[in-house]
Amino acid sequence: MFKKILIANRGEITIRVIRACKELGVPTVAVYSEADRAALHVRAADEAYCIGPAPSRDSYLRGDRILEVAQAAGADAIHPGYGFLSENAAFAEACAAAGITFIGPNPRAIRVMGNKTTSRVAVHEMGVPLVPGMRENLQSEAEAVAWARKIGYPIMMKAAAGGGGKGLRMILREEDLLPAYRTAKSESLAAFGDDAVYMERYIENPRHIEIQVLGDRHGNIIYCPERECSIQRRHQKVIEEAPSPIVDAEMRRAMGEAAVRAARAVDYDSAGTVEFIVSGKSREFFFLEMNTRLQVEHPITEMITGIDLCKEMIRSAAGYVLPFRQEDVPCHGHALECRIYAEDPDNRFLPTPGRIIGLRVPGGPWVRDESGMYEGLDVPIHYDPMLSKLVVWGSTRERMVTRMLRALSEYKVKGIKTTIPFHARVLRNPKFLEGDIDTNFIDREFQPQDEARVKPHEDVALVAAAIKAYRRDKAKGLAAPASGGGGDASLWKQSGRVKRDPGF
Repeated sequence: MFKKILIANRGEITIRVIRACKELGVPTVAVYSEADRAALHVRAADEAYCIGPAPSRDSYLRGDRILEVAQAAGADAIHPGYGFLSENAAFAEACAAAGITFIGPNPRAIRVMGNKTTSRVAVHEMGVPLVPGMRENLQSEAEAVAWARKIGYPIMMKAAAGGGGKGLRMILREEDLLPAYRTAKSESLAAFGDDAVYMERYIENPRHIEIQVLGDRHGNIIYCPERECSIQRRHQKVIEEAPSPIVDAEMRRAMGEAAVRAARAVDYDSAGTVEFIVSGKSREFFFLEMNTRLQVEHPITEMITGIDLCKEMIRSAAGYVLPFRQEDVPCHGHALECRIYAEDPDNRFLPTPGRIIGLRVPGGPWVRDESGMYEGLDVPIHYDPMLSKLVVWGSTRERMVTRMLRALSEYKVKGIKTTIPFHARVLRNPKFLEGDIDTNFIDREFQPQDEARVKPHEDVALVAAAIKAYRRDKAKGLAAPASGGGGDASLWKQSGRVKRDPGF
């Protein structure tokens, strides 16, 4: 096992890795930006080092600086978490050159699977089903027109180098094709430094279902039961559950074996996820992409299998053989994850940075809170607004949902707005309860509701704001004196008196 592990990340995922390291008996090193000096992951680690200013490009994306800290601290391994440098093949190679183990897959796997067109070619050779479309990048506008006519509308145009909805466009008609092509290339270049795009057929009523794989450095690869990740907003996952409501044992085996074939295409040797797009009508599944890292939603797989994916990822990097075979992987009950964001669901989900002045975390049987929050924390504007991941388990899907609603009702974050109320609304939706969902679920079900919805307690909020403004102005000597009565009269009484016009 490693002597010391540096976690090249921040927030709740860093704390998750630190906990796994403590159980393995391995000391930990945290890194932090100037904005994260008081962050919880800094307190949780055995050692912590500042690596630069708040912007990610000057801190968490500085691979050279992170390697310098690792060498100075005597760390012989680096866990990248997710995001930042976790899928950066050049950083994995730099770690190897410095004699430090990168806790993740081999650089070739990262490089091949990090590009959507090269990954499609690689998995196609292994017999993994693909969405009908291109396996190479578009070279010109004329080629885009020709391929679109060949594939047939509607079409999805995608950035070859990225994800998260960047460079992604759905095209319904030929007249929209070239404007979308130009916009997608420009957006992809800005987001990923690469303007390559390709096209594939749009799958109607698409569901996003993924398979967790786990490999070691001895050629062993297993898969875990699937995760349903169709509840998305702006192409970002919001709520995930495992297993999927529409997947039976036969479909699970077929998807799992396809995921293992995809992983074998690049000699995969760590924790990773193969994502599929599934037709909500036919239940056909097609390869979407592979994430060569630990996923945000990995806890729900841990809850239904009992496998500590974070620890097994570390053990695999250290050269250990996987301690179980495929037939040893169970699927017990149901698990659900709600991503709690510092966003205002009543104001177009805009970020809500600020200080957390009060916090009550839910508990009870089979409730797990993966969080980097504490009372007094200043939530910065510089990074992803996810605060925590609330995870529950239930023996049935109905019990799982009931438990999550109870946990959400207990979760109190004061000082900033969060998405907790929105999650409760989703979980009470009749179509969600029936499992009738797809990746357009939130836009279709909640956008019309939100436009017409009366905000809860809006009148109370307005009265409270008026009283606060009056007291602030009075303290500054700006408030006008109330008419009638002395200075000791009740403000409530004065505010209720009618001011009559003399000419009335």
